[in-house]
Amino acid sequence: MAFRISALPVAPFAPFFGAPDAVLAEHGILRRTADCRPGYPCRVSLRDADPGETLLLLNWEHQPADSPYRSRHAIFVREHAVQAVPAAGEVPEVLRLRLLSARAFDAQGFMVDADVAHGRELEPVLERLLADPRVHDVHLHYAKPGCYAARVDRA
Repeated sequence: MAFRISALPVAPFAPFFGAPDAVLAEHGILRRTADCRPGYPCRVSLRDADPGETLLLLNWEHQPADSPYRSRHAIFVREHAVQAVPAAGEVPEVLRLRLLSARAFDAQGFMVDADVAHGRELEPVLERLLADPRVHDVHLHYAKPGCYAARVDRA
């Protein structure tokens, strides 16, 4: 089953790029500076920030469905990030490097299946989950901290 991983769009975050810390604070956003790589995975560019790069740390609703699985969590976005557009079947390095939780949701936002895999072994898990006709999309999470990483759809 062909799949496509999607980054978050840059538009909701762009107004905060370069904004003063006081403005960020009004929106519950913190500015952080990466001090290692890997360690600060950007959900827009789907790559880790380089040491010295600034990022926005904010809470993001990645599962807006009106179901008990509605969910939000902390995410990083590199300031001035450009939205990644991975090719069908491509798994970005930021995902390859980490243990991932794959959560399959139906069209109403109910979880119908889930699995855990290292990013180097993600394709068979995605193919299995997306082969289920009930699955509308799959959300990837970084398994250790539990935060949202990216969305996966059928290509």
